[in-house]
Amino acid sequence: MTQRLHLVFGGELIDPSKNAFKNVEDIHIVGMFPNYETAYNAWKAEAQRTVDNAHTRYYIAHIHRLRDEEQENSDTQD
Repeated sequence: MTQRLHLVFGGELIDPSKNAFKNVEDIHIVGMFPNYETAYNAWKAEAQRTVDNAHTRYYIAHIHRLRDEEQENSDTQD
């Protein structure tokens, strides 16, 4: 069975209209999740918790897309 790992993370942005973090060292790693549904629930909880801060954003990264196990060398392996 293929795992579909998702990473939920977020933090304060320099400008709310862009996706650049103010301080990369302060990024909040919510966690790694085994499927999109649980990642979405974690993302939603953090987004709702920080709704009053317009500069804070949370994201879901599709970790399973970073590596294609069917290829001998994927683009991100090197």
